[in-house]
Amino acid sequence: MRPSKILCVGKNYAAHAKEMGGEVPPDPLVFLKPSSSVIGDGEAIVIPSWAGRIDYEGEIAVVIGRPARGVSPGDAWEHVGGIVPLNDVTARDLQRKDRQWARAKGFDTFCPVGTPIPPGKCDPLHLEVITRVNGQVRQQARASDMAFPIDYLIAYCSAFTSLEEGDVIATGTPEGVGPLSPGDVVEVEIPGVGTVRNPVVAGTEVPLPRWS
Repeated sequence: MRPSKILCVGKNYAAHAKEMGGEVPPDPLVFLKPSSSVIGDGEAIVIPSWAGRIDYEGEIAVVIGRPARGVSPGDAWEHVGGIVPLNDVTARDLQRKDRQWARAKGFDTFCPVGTPIPPGKCDPLHLEVITRVNGQVRQQARASDMAFPIDYLIAYCSAFTSLEEGDVIATGTPEGVGPLSPGDVVEVEIPGVGTVRNPVVAGTEVPLPRWS
């Protein structure tokens, strides 16, 4: 079942914010990816031929297990049904061009999500994310490196939107983002949780129509 919404957090690691030419914002920077962007382990990430540079962004994500509205950070984990690796694939050139992120983040196949496991089967306070491209490590960081911790992000999001069962919150990517090309294989692993692994292929989409 597709989530009703995917809430993502930008610039939640100081080193990543710096590599993108900025700083961690004073409050979490939250944006949405459409549910139509979701694919599973083994499915192909399709790169549109006209979209420019496409980047991987490995992340720790949580899946809401119980509805949440206005919860406190102390109660946040009670509403989590699973922890899961996620790849927030991004059309970087379009992100910079558009100055908002809906198109750059929203292509079909741009949200690979692994299989969630209950938080009770791992240590949610000591999670780590590792991204590999063609077997080489490109990103590696711990949840403790986040500017805003996971329980706070859940509470923050629940303050402005009702979190429904199955909704996903992606907690941000660490430094080391980089481009993907057709033929690559990208993996996002959360040790002790699992891995989402996806090949990258060239798209055959109809080119973006131009207004004359």
